[in-house]
Formats: sequence, C-alpha cells, structure tokens
Amino acid sequence: MDSGWIVAEAERMGFDACGIAQATALEEESAHVEQWLESDCEGEMGYLTRNKEKRYDPRLLVEGTKSIVTVLYNYYPKQRIGDSDKFKIAKYAYGADYHDVLKRKMHQLLEGIEAQTGKLEGTRLFVDSAPVLDRAWAVRCGLGFIGKNTTLIHPKKGSFFFIGHLFLPIELEGTGKPLTNRCGRCTKCLDACPTGALEAPFHIDARKCISYLTIEYKGSLAGIDSKTFNGWMYGCDICQDVCPYNRFALPNREPEFQPSEQLIAMHDEDWKSLSKEDFDALFKHSAVQRAGYEGLKRNIDFISEES
Repeated sequence: MDSGWIVAEAERMGFDACGIAQATALEEESAHVEQWLESDCEGEMGYLTRNKEKRYDPRLLVEGTKSIVTVLYNYYPKQRIGDSDKFKIAKYAYGADYHDVLKRKMHQLLEGIEAQTGKLEGTRLFVDSAPVLDRAWAVRCGLGFIGKNTTLIHPKKGSFFFIGHLFLPIELEGTGKPLTNRCGRCTKCLDACPTGALEAPFHIDARKCISYLTIEYKGSLAGIDSKTFNGWMYGCDICQDVCPYNRFALPNREPEFQPSEQLIAMHDEDWKSLSKEDFDALFKHSAVQRAGYEGLKRNIDFISEES
C-alpha cells in the first residue's frame, strides 16, 4: 500500500492534512504526561490516569497495529458567536458534534484504503474517544508542533483542527518528520490567559483552565473571580485566538459545522433565561451536550455575576 496514495486520498476527501507514522511506543511523550499527572494538573479528569499503558503504546490498545494514519479537519468558523455579547462558546462547538462528523468521514477514508488492500482485520478509528495521545501522533506524523499553549499548531494553517486516527494492521512508510517547536520568543498565549492556567511554556494546569472549568469540572465555581472568564460559558479560545500562527486560519467548508440561525440569534437575555427546552433545541447534536443543561446553566449564572 502506497502511503502517498492515502495522503492524497485524504486531502481529496477534504481533510486538511494527513500523515502516517509507524506504531511504536511513545516513550518521550509518556514521560512528559507522567510528570504532568504527578502534579495533579488533570483535576477531575480521572480518565487520563486509566489505561495509561495503552495510551502510551498503540499496539497495546489495538493488537496488531503497525501503522497510524492521522488526519486534521478544520473547524475555524466563518463568523464568531458572542463577540458583541457576553456569552461565548468555543468555536469547535458551533455546529454538529465533531466526533460524529469526523468518524463518518474517516470511515469513508478507511473504505477507500480497503478498496486497495482488501478487507483489513483489526482496524480501528478514533476521534478523541479512547486512550490515544492525539497531539503526539499528529506530531509524529509531521502535521505540526506543540505550541507553548500546549495545542497542536500546523505552521501554515494554525491550530483550529480536530484530530483523528486510523490504526491499521499493515506496514506503511512514514510520511513526515516530527516538527520542533516554532514559537520562538513569543509568549502571547501565556500573557493572554486570564486565569493563569498556562503557568509556563508547554505547561497547563487544567484546574485553572476556563475550558476545563466550564466543561469537565462539575463542582461549584464559588471562590473564582467571574471576571476572569471573559464571558466564556463553554470552553475558551483565548490562547488560540492570540496565536500568530492562526493568522493563517481559513474558514471551514463543512456544512455540519456551521452554527444554526437560532444559535446565531441568541443574545445576553436569551442566555440568562435559557430553558431545558431551549438547550435541547440549540444543542441536540452538539458537543455542548458534554456539559449538559445544568452545567451550562451553572456557567451562565456564574458569568452573569459580572453584571
């Protein structure tokens, strides 16, 4: 199987980048993660401490895996929601749930590969849904570098991408070399983080991160200064918005990622009076379901304290 064909086919299908790497243990990357976990920076995300061996070696997660195909899919929006209002949601959640959209497209890519190879036993695909070090494999595949804000940055396209992987039981030639960090002396992301979650270059304390606090954290926000949230009620894009590499970000072309007219029309008073019925209508097939109505309402009430 020709690796170049897979990359070309992925790009033809609309993926923004594709790379391939041999399935090996992530020794250097796992050491970094272990150090981070030892500092308890994961907060309540206990799933990060489970199945660590499988997270660090894909061959333990899916027996027989020999190659990993990694793809990037752009979610940068044509228009922003909430710029003129207080209540903002992260750009990745504007449209349909990325897990479903990306998995369907990756299934199509796998079908194309199997049309060339015949049916492959033991294939798996993952989109932020298993113990996989997503960014590490994207770097291994030559699709970007890890920025000081800990996101994956494509040097020519920015960082507003979803990451997906195909685990394949066939030997494929690697298509790229890992990129070293290209942030230079820039510290815009660290300087802009309003809660100090980016404590140092390449180090984030999730317990202080607005995205973690508005999505993963289920407890009370009492004791936190609501002004530091800068109006973010679900997720946060500040450290990406200020990144110079995102001057290269182009609007996505995925119809399912476009926000609904109802979502675009929401304003401050609409959010403050949000009902369960409103929530279900707005976010029926959205990643915002991860926070749930009660979680989002907690965030809205918290942000409203600024008034």
